[in-house]
Amino acid sequence: MKMRETADKLETIKRLYYGASPSTISRDLARAIEILKSVATEEERERAAVFMDGLSQLRSQWQGSGAGKTGRRREGSG
Repeated sequence: MKMRETADKLETIKRLYYGASPSTISRDLARAIEILKSVATEEERERAAVFMDGLSQLRSQWQGSGAGKTGRRREGSG
């Protein structure tokens, strides 16, 4: 059961990444960090790292570009 809980947490972080927008990125990243803190092992945290890094990069891009609450500007989202 513990593996399923971890898989659910990782899936939630993944959904936050793919669903992020300029108007939700701060909230999405904060939520992902809270979820990551509850992941039990380093190996599991490493699996989430790519999405965490992506969320952080999106926040930097969108805050730096002044995208604010306008439309999405991420290539390859889906």
